[in-house]
Amino acid sequence: MSDTDTQNADIVSRMRADLKVAIRQRDQVRMDTIRMGLDGFTQEEVARSRATLTEQDRIAILDKQVKQRIEAADIFRSAGRPELYEKEMRQAEILKGYLPARMSDDDVRALVAKLIAEHGKDFRSVMPLASKATRGLADGKRVSEIVRELTA
Repeated sequence: MSDTDTQNADIVSRMRADLKVAIRQRDQVRMDTIRMGLDGFTQEEVARSRATLTEQDRIAILDKQVKQRIEAADIFRSAGRPELYEKEMRQAEILKGYLPARMSDDDVRALVAKLIAEHGKDFRSVMPLASKATRGLADGKRVSEIVRELTA
């Protein structure tokens, strides 16, 4: 098992351990953020009738929460609330620490080029495969743009 696999092996365990540290350090923003992430997992399990979440599911949930924090930060910035903007951005950064490293555009291009070589230059056949292969590792919108570019 590589370092990356170990790092991502159990997001929940890492978050719970970090929550204990945040409680001891009285870091309120970190405590609230980690609890929010853990609550997101619980809510999803309940929505799925207590089905166990995979690590991929947890990564998707955290990714969604990061995007929500960034969108909220943009709204606070445009509303002239810099203190709330900073808090939301800090929360997004804390949650990003639990996500695996993102794929670069060059890595996505290489993957899409390989898929095109295997499955042809049809957007409809390549996009679902590219989306599945990059889920949680790259932004879906960016993957779509690259697939469109290379299949055009």
